[in-house]
Amino acid sequence: VGDVDVLVVGGGGREHAIAVKLRESPRVRHVFCAPGNGGTAAEDRMTNLAVGDADVEGLVKAALEKKVGLVFVGPETPLVAGLVDACDAAGIPCFGPSRAAAELEASKAFSKDFFAKYDLPTAAFKNFKATDYDAAVKYVEDEYAAGREVVVKASGLAAGKGVLMPQNLEEAKAAVKEIMVDRAFGDAGDEVVIEQLLVGEECSCMAFSDGKVASMMLPAQDHKRVDDNDQGPNTGGMGAYAPAPCLTPDLKVKVQDVLQRTVEAMAKEGRTYKGVLYGGFMLTKDGPLLLEYNCRFGDPETQVLLPLLASDLFEVALACAQGELMARVPEVKWKDQAAATVVCAAKGYPGSYPKGLPIFGLEEANSVEGVKVYHAGTKQAEGSLVTSGGRVLAVTGIADNFTEALSRAYQGVDKIRFDPPGGESKSLHCRRDIGKHAIERLAASS
Repeated sequence: VGDVDVLVVGGGGREHAIAVKLRESPRVRHVFCAPGNGGTAAEDRMTNLAVGDADVEGLVKAALEKKVGLVFVGPETPLVAGLVDACDAAGIPCFGPSRAAAELEASKAFSKDFFAKYDLPTAAFKNFKATDYDAAVKYVEDEYAAGREVVVKASGLAAGKGVLMPQNLEEAKAAVKEIMVDRAFGDAGDEVVIEQLLVGEECSCMAFSDGKVASMMLPAQDHKRVDDNDQGPNTGGMGAYAPAPCLTPDLKVKVQDVLQRTVEAMAKEGRTYKGVLYGGFMLTKDGPLLLEYNCRFGDPETQVLLPLLASDLFEVALACAQGELMARVPEVKWKDQAAATVVCAAKGYPGSYPKGLPIFGLEEANSVEGVKVYHAGTKQAEGSLVTSGGRVLAVTGIADNFTEALSRAYQGVDKIRFDPPGGESKSLHCRRDIGKHAIERLAASS
């Protein structure tokens, strides 16, 4: 056990995975989680702190009190609120982008203009301010008249829900009205981005950045729709797998180039980018095009990426925070294995769902070979674990190949219930087709 304590900010499945990975480091003694969840509460050498992940002042105070050697930020909200800047001012190393750099995620209008300025490949688009409603409607009508379809996005942070995918002109005009007139996403819709609909497979391509270099992680794919065969409403993500076979070696070179150019361009803008740079790419017939950037790890992609990381996450994160990745970790190494994660959600999610359901079978699931259950929406209540969110758990399987990784993940899932043993299992919802594309693609290529 090492001599450094660390603080992980956030309370979801992503943060449980980050905390577990940091604890593996020979240099880390103890991991504090603010606020953490029922999973981090039960882990050895981990302690939850009663500080909300958006309470910048409280987080800095906790980091100073606990004398931590690194703060590792999970979600976007504290980054956009300037947590990294506050930690810097207090002399605490913090892994994540500054408020100015996090603008890449906080404002889609800023990021699209940035893509255009630096010639980063993306869909054709136009930004509209709240007062430009008539102009926005006319732009949509002109696009459809020219035979193009559009996507309508609220520019600000809308918890991943601010992207509307209309099926026709009427729906597209309704989407513009929903954001600009009905203000469905509040202030996040003060500016709207209307962009050309891209066709292809989506791929999550993340990199560790120290402000100078983008060290790309394994490509991942996640499943956004709640039901099998990509049906039903969008969610935060119902499962993921890595490495995603859709990113062929030649496409990977192109994506790596875009990520590196982005880090260099951000430095030129005076917005030095440190932390995780997460590019959502659409793999189109014209090559990989940027959909958007996020300024932190994806969830549930983290639950497949970090288990496959062979390098020491603490060393990588600290080196990034201090702007010295290449000097200290010249090559970030990855295991030659595959990982898949399946999200167990409360039935009803992403709509209304019950909370406080009992959780059974975790020990059995965790004892399946190659399986780790990460907690998202769980909490300890009167000595037992109950559900406290829509996405409750992410069950990750790791193996030497994809088929086995998926099989292990589902073996784990099948041990878990949110209903008392004996009766039927009706309160847990998961997708049964996570990773199907990857298996089909690998079968076709072999």
